[in-house]
Amino acid sequence: MRKRRFPDSGFVAIQLIVAAAFAGSLNAVSVDTRNQIQKMVTGRPTLPPVHIEYEQPLRVEPLYDDPDVVSDAELAAVLEKIRPKFPPEQLKPNHVEHALRTWGIDATFGDPQVMSGVQMRDFLIDHSRYVKSWGGDAQPLLQVRPQGLAVRWGRQNGASVHHDHLLASLTEAGIPLSQPVYAPGRHRMTFNDMLQEALRDVRLDERETEWSTMAFGLWLPPRCNWTTFDGRRMSFNLLARRLLRGHKRHGVCSGTHRVYSLVLLVRLDEMTRVSGSPNAGDGLLSRAVLDEVFNYLEMIRDLISVSQFQDGHWPSNWYEGADAVIAPTDDEEYRKVIATGHHLEWLAIAPPKLHPSREQIRRAADWLIETTIGQSDELLLESYTFYSHVGNALALWRGTRPADFWREWQSRRPIRPE
Repeated sequence: MRKRRFPDSGFVAIQLIVAAAFAGSLNAVSVDTRNQIQKMVTGRPTLPPVHIEYEQPLRVEPLYDDPDVVSDAELAAVLEKIRPKFPPEQLKPNHVEHALRTWGIDATFGDPQVMSGVQMRDFLIDHSRYVKSWGGDAQPLLQVRPQGLAVRWGRQNGASVHHDHLLASLTEAGIPLSQPVYAPGRHRMTFNDMLQEALRDVRLDERETEWSTMAFGLWLPPRCNWTTFDGRRMSFNLLARRLLRGHKRHGVCSGTHRVYSLVLLVRLDEMTRVSGSPNAGDGLLSRAVLDEVFNYLEMIRDLISVSQFQDGHWPSNWYEGADAVIAPTDDEEYRKVIATGHHLEWLAIAPPKLHPSREQIRRAADWLIETTIGQSDELLLESYTFYSHVGNALALWRGTRPADFWREWQSRRPIRPE
């Protein structure tokens, strides 16, 4: 019989495991030995978990409450349109993620056809709920890794569309670190396992770092840096400069998500400086990087100040400034909703010095309100992810959360379930 040959690394790993057995168990082996086994078997070293001080994520609060931007009645009408009323079969994770980040885990609607915040959360973190929608033959959304838990993402059916978007959406929705997560064959994992895997796996050459930056920023402060699987030192300075690179048109949703992430870093940096930072003279960002980010955002302010159309919308090529109005592109309506809704959203958490005129903000809100209320339910569902940003942006401009406003509004003017 022909003898089986083992690769050198596998042979050494087996020897180490056998040696461990003589010591009583693998747990009795030194940390260095266990790390060596881990690296040989998986190709990745074992890293200690990144220490996180909080059980709940940080929250960046809105800065304004302007009924001239959106009235109570207008906000209620928009939120009614973007309730998460999704068909239960082959439920798109991307739709649920956007709805959950907008509404929050505590959202309730009193309508069995509309998903509550808890139902949306459980669809994303409980494999059995996912299988109920997609069937047993579907590739799992949650993927167990040797040290943590990853999320299947990309353009495949049933996947989360963007890297770390599910992580960021759960974070913005208010998930606790100890929340149980039920992956295929593993029932003793938590949201922390997802977060730790993402922290170890992040790379600056990723196509998308917007949502990684958001999620990490809402969990890690005052910590500013950590180590990844490849042994590199990662920091918010590096992530911020990664977001600053490249043409403004690059990135998801006409380049607007990177703007939101950068504004979020500015606000978190301010919070860190107030609460105290381990880096003398710095907050979450160094002062040099903070200056770079502010200069970039002031440039964005100047561009959107001259690229807005008279009816209030921003075009998908807003980054061309006045040229976008002089030579307009043939945008479909949903692309205008993307640009206008996303800009209005980041402006709601940005300091006034980064704003265009308040009149321009009001015109943008008026256009979004009219467009959203006038949209058919069928077409709105097709573009739900974009319209969800409209609802969140308008709620922020009233200094509230959609779930809080809707709960209070419904106590006065209930909508009967269909």
